[in-house]
Amino acid sequence: MLINGRWVDRQKRGRTLLNFLVNSPRGTMFIELIDTSSFSKDGAKMFDLLNKFVNRIGVANVVQVVTDSESSNKYAGRMLEKEHPHLYWTPCAAHCLDLMLEDIGKIPSISRTMQRAVELNSYIYMRPKLLNIMRNFTHKKELLRPAKTRFATCFITLSSSHKQNNNLRKMFTSEEWNRSKWAKEEAGKRVASYVLMPSFWNNIVFSLKVSGPLIPVLRLVDGEKKPPMGYIYAAMDRAKEAIAKSFGEVEDKYKDIFEIIDKRWNVQLHRPLHAAGYYLNPEYFYSNPKIEEDEEIAKGLYACIARLVPDVKDQDKITEELSLYSKAEGFFGNPFAIR
Repeated sequence: MLINGRWVDRQKRGRTLLNFLVNSPRGTMFIELIDTSSFSKDGAKMFDLLNKFVNRIGVANVVQVVTDSESSNKYAGRMLEKEHPHLYWTPCAAHCLDLMLEDIGKIPSISRTMQRAVELNSYIYMRPKLLNIMRNFTHKKELLRPAKTRFATCFITLSSSHKQNNNLRKMFTSEEWNRSKWAKEEAGKRVASYVLMPSFWNNIVFSLKVSGPLIPVLRLVDGEKKPPMGYIYAAMDRAKEAIAKSFGEVEDKYKDIFEIIDKRWNVQLHRPLHAAGYYLNPEYFYSNPKIEEDEEIAKGLYACIARLVPDVKDQDKITEELSLYSKAEGFFGNPFAIR
């Protein structure tokens, strides 16, 4: 698996730098860093660069090429799949999920609430004495909770604020606040009004209902505890089920949210590899008797077999072994293997 990570060197004239890494069962190894500032937006040149590294690693050794979902990388990925019919290009799952959260963050009520929460946190954290007062009221609990991506940080911080709802209300109605110089400042009056505004907290609850189930999926794909390919499909299904449940299964309340999620999931992120990974994950396969009846899963599995194993005889062998897997025969039925 070849992974290509892009980052912008803001302190050194905004250069666009790409880290090339190879991931295998033995771990991840750094290969090279390339300055692509002059051509990162050029799909053809990005294809030439990615193709060069595929050949360098060895075409037969590369199963998947992962990049972010910039348009130039999408083009390069499609060209790679044409050039090498046996490999897959997929956009970075963590990047796609962060874009999903960004799209959700553009909903007017959520955007306005985020802006107010940022203003509230900035006001408190920029004033050390006020910060100490806040920590007294929250019993040393913080409002700011950093995460690996910008929009995950926003939603997790909203969650932290919501947990301190009552304590923040107490603080901004306390004698200590009312006697302070901050209570007389325009900015202080404004942030206090947010905390005492029922709609502010109602909108935070709405934001958390929508985003909360997606944060664990982002942690899954961006973590290093286990390879996420066999878990993403189920994790996304569970996230959508949780969102629907939080709105009482009333579709009109979450329909627009699902459209935002599906736009990223179906168009960008969902790939046959995810379906095959789900099917071949015993944790899900043996607990879901209807998995073989799912046409989307079956299509993904056989698309992977056809693409990754072009030899027809090998495909037939795999089909025979799939029967052993699906019926839990042979070693798959061994209690040790099951445990």
